[in-house]
Amino acid sequence: MLKKELVKEVSSELSLNKQDVTSALDIILNTMENALKEERRIELRGFGSFSVRKRKPRSTKNPKTGTMMNIPERKTIHFTMSKSLKEALIKD
Repeated sequence: MLKKELVKEVSSELSLNKQDVTSALDIILNTMENALKEERRIELRGFGSFSVRKRKPRSTKNPKTGTMMNIPERKTIHFTMSKSLKEALIKD
C-alpha cells in the first residue's frame, strides 16, 4: 500500500480532508523517525514494535570480482509484529 492509498482510505473512513490526513500522517512518520534516530523503541499495541538493532561487522566476497570486502557495523530497523496481528495473518 502506498502512502497516497493510505491517506485516501483514512480520509474516506473518517470523512476528513486528504490534506489534513496527509499532514497528520507526516507528523506521525517524522515523530517515529526521530524516535528511531534516538534509538528509542516504538510500540503500537495491536500492530507491533519497531526498534533499532546493530549488525556486526563482517567480511564477504564481492560476487563480481571475487575479492574480499569488509562491511562495517551498521544500524537496521527491526519490526516485531504483535501477537494479534500474527494470529490474524495465520488465519488468512
